[in-house]
Amino acid sequence: MRAYTRRQLDIMHFLSDYIRENGLSPTLEEIGEHMGVHRVTIFQHLNALERRGALRRSPQLARSIEVLDPDFVPSAGVQILGTIAAGSPIEVLEVPELIEADDVLPTDGDHYALRVSGDSMIEDGIHDGDLVVIHRTSSARDGQVVVAVVEGNEATLKRLYREPDGRYRLQPANSRLKPIFADTVEVRGVVVTVIRQL
Repeated sequence: MRAYTRRQLDIMHFLSDYIRENGLSPTLEEIGEHMGVHRVTIFQHLNALERRGALRRSPQLARSIEVLDPDFVPSAGVQILGTIAAGSPIEVLEVPELIEADDVLPTDGDHYALRVSGDSMIEDGIHDGDLVVIHRTSSARDGQVVVAVVEGNEATLKRLYREPDGRYRLQPANSRLKPIFADTVEVRGVVVTVIRQL
């Protein structure tokens, strides 16, 4: 176990217990209420813990604390960060949950999960309501199913292709739908697993 201050140790125990019981991390206010201190004090402690590599947070996202210290990791799982459009692009919304499925989830590399909304990828076997497990990466090969952000804040799940004219084609796997063409695309990850609850 790493050498923590008493307050840091209390915070790490609380984070581990809270995430295990609720499937997502607490807010600064909830940690502060539990510890009996102001959220600003908690913010400072979390910054110190993040610098030490004990946890990781996503900027500007509530409930995005991820415990990294193996002594405090509540369970092996992949965070569900929100919903991804498989139809028209939608605004990126990340509301973390936690799924536990050690037998089907990848354990190597950095992964997260998204719940699919829409039917644009049904011919690839990705249906509305499915969970897709994403390998977090900013690059992808032509033909891979990716999480693509277009126009700065709209995300969609499509097959990525580079066109001869320099544009990107985001190809749905639904013959009723047309592809999306974009001058720039930000790849947020590549699909590695599809999970369907029957």
